[in-house]
Amino acid sequence: MRQPLGPALTCLLALALALLPAPPVTGAPPAPPPPPPAPAVARAWPVGVRPPVLRGWEPPATVYGRGHRGVDLSAAPGAPVRAVAAGRVAFAGQVAGKWVLSIDLAGTDLRTTYEPVRATVPRGAEVAPGETVGRVEPAGSHCTAPCVHWGLRRGRTYLDPLTLLPPWLLHSTPPMLLPVLGVPLPA
Repeated sequence: MRQPLGPALTCLLALALALLPAPPVTGAPPAPPPPPPAPAVARAWPVGVRPPVLRGWEPPATVYGRGHRGVDLSAAPGAPVRAVAAGRVAFAGQVAGKWVLSIDLAGTDLRTTYEPVRATVPRGAEVAPGETVGRVEPAGSHCTAPCVHWGLRRGRTYLDPLTLLPPWLLHSTPPMLLPVLGVPLPA
């Protein structure tokens, strides 16, 4: 049977614990582990064939930290914007004066966003990969040149939208016609 500690021993133990050095205090809690990458479900670029990326994805160090939560793709005002994969339009309208389009990707927990893009499809519409879903607006972009900001989220976590593109689409070059041997050229 255990003997209870006396009051003097209890005070001595509390004093000893109080004099132990405290663990080091850091300015911020440790960063959470990076989220798993998005599956490569895209079947088309949002704009163009392989548009120049004007600014890449720069994940913030903290939830409210500085960063770039998407990629900026070069796109002329009025250019068609396509759904990168099958999905359903979750939002089509203005946010803080900017035209925004969001699509929940079918069979995933992912949502893509496009801005400044005026939707040509209504909220709730089912869209197919490569289907035109809007047009680039001439105003409302944060880019220095005309662009579309393409974003990707899983819940409240931002991801790099370029990870949606399979390697054959991400690294491909435009098709090139080559001569066919033995076939005469048209006159």
